[in-house]
Amino acid sequence: MTGSYPKAEVLPGPERRRSWSTAEKLSIVQETYEADVTVSLVARRHGVAPNQLFRWRKLASQGALVATRAQEDVVAASEYRALQAQIRELHRLLGKKTLETEILKEALEVAAGPKKALLRSLSWPKDGSR
Repeated sequence: MTGSYPKAEVLPGPERRRSWSTAEKLSIVQETYEADVTVSLVARRHGVAPNQLFRWRKLASQGALVATRAQEDVVAASEYRALQAQIRELHRLLGKKTLETEILKEALEVAAGPKKALLRSLSWPKDGSR
């Protein structure tokens, strides 16, 4: 009966929970898919609660852990959609400002054209005679 309980892991420092790296989570999840292995057995082997391991499996099946293979951050879908909307709005504003700039440049060219010709006709001759 003494060997039926897993040994307790003592965490150094003030943290209360064990943090698993993405690579560790993926390898533990992969173990659950091996033949003649149960989720409970793998959970006990690694000191993880079975419900946590089931959660990791669900996330992996939904593709949530795909991005984490490259050690990238994973964001919520709602946050991703909000950022996409913000980018679309910034593109719209940038396009609007670009169009305004082009219109103003054309207006300056149109306005400056006749004035330059008028000023040249009214200016003194270059030879210095009046």
